Amino acid sequence: MPQEHNLYRPRHSARQRTALVCAIAFFLAPALAFVLGVRAEPFENRKLNDFPSLADGWSFFTELSPWATDHLPLREAGVEVADAVGTGLFGDPPGTQSGARSGTVGVQPDQPESKQVVPRKLYPRVISGKDDWLFLGEDVASKCFPVMDVGRTVAAFNKLRAAVESSGRKFVLVIAPNKTTMLPQYLPDDYVGKDCAAARSREFWERVPTEAGAIDLREPLRQTATQLGTDVYPTVDSHWNFAGGLTMTYAVAEQISPGITRTWQVEASKLRTWPADLPRLLGRSEEWELREYTLAPDGADDRTRYIASDFKTPLRTQQFGDPATGVYNGNVGVVADSFTQFASPFLAATNRDLLIAHSDTVAQGSPEDIAKLLGDRDVVVFEFVERIVAHGGSSLLRDDVIDAIARALADNPR
Repeated sequence: MPQEHNLYRPRHSARQRTALVCAIAFFLAPALAFVLGVRAEPFENRKLNDFPSLADGWSFFTELSPWATDHLPLREAGVEVADAVGTGLFGDPPGTQSGARSGTVGVQPDQPESKQVVPRKLYPRVISGKDDWLFLGEDVASKCFPVMDVGRTVAAFNKLRAAVESSGRKFVLVIAPNKTTMLPQYLPDDYVGKDCAAARSREFWERVPTEAGAIDLREPLRQTATQLGTDVYPTVDSHWNFAGGLTMTYAVAEQISPGITRTWQVEASKLRTWPADLPRLLGRSEEWELREYTLAPDGADDRTRYIASDFKTPLRTQQFGDPATGVYNGNVGVVADSFTQFASPFLAATNRDLLIAHSDTVAQGSPEDIAKLLGDRDVVVFEFVERIVAHGGSSLLRDDVIDAIARALADNPR
């Protein structure tokens, strides 16, 4: 076609070449990253989708797309860039997705659809609160879309208790409250899932401490905050700080051996920095400052031990020499999540023989593996963060996992 014709378009214009280069970069960058050794890692408080089995029939094809999306190299970087653009350029709330509005209410799946339902995928990963406070969106979403009702959760806890106590051991259950539970005054006035999360919270806290015997840390944490004159949760992280971990240690110790904390002396120590998890979900890198503490169980000698561990490889600490006042002399095993990392310095100070294992490590182990971890323990403590058990999604609530724990401990009675 002659260039003079008004429908003439250059076959390879500069714009076409630019678009072609961008398309090639878009599709080949992940492949090149994979060749260079970049692998997808979990970053959304859930594990990556597993590769579907051909034995699943047609489900193989429907499950293939979620697997491919999760395992795309550089996906986390892409999500972070998208959030940074949405927040910084367009002013969207942090971690939100198109279509989610604060006034839209989510309901539990098994409830009548009397209210408008927001799909779970549209719940924000991070809730932007008042005065620059950030909250983990999963605190809310997990309660609005539970996989187990509270009654079944209570029954699972009691079955777990029976498995431990029938083997001659002491059982302790402690729940680490969500940050959204402890500091609702900093949440926005309205947000996705506010009503359904509040309803689930009320039922959970009304039933679990009384019917399952769980330690309720909400009031002790408030008392700690009042005594210290500061919050026990930071503005930019979903966990509590060392003061929260210290509060948990006191409560657990009193349940194991009432009165043992009478001689304990605590002193504020140095400040340290810690990488914040919530800004990372928004594409930012940020640290928060937290106060360390020393704990002298006998009132004189500091025995705290600050050891970095995620407990996926179990952490064991021991004290040698003569028994010390204020130190529990039995063997204690703690099945924990990330909240216990802020209690571990004080647990190590106040227990002569301590082993801490991550709940995933225990849940994925065979009865023989569990026996190696807990078989010589006199006391077994289970620590759960509220969001995972209010949701009902912890593997430790499954019958087959509890049965494996029961077999392991029954074969090694105390």
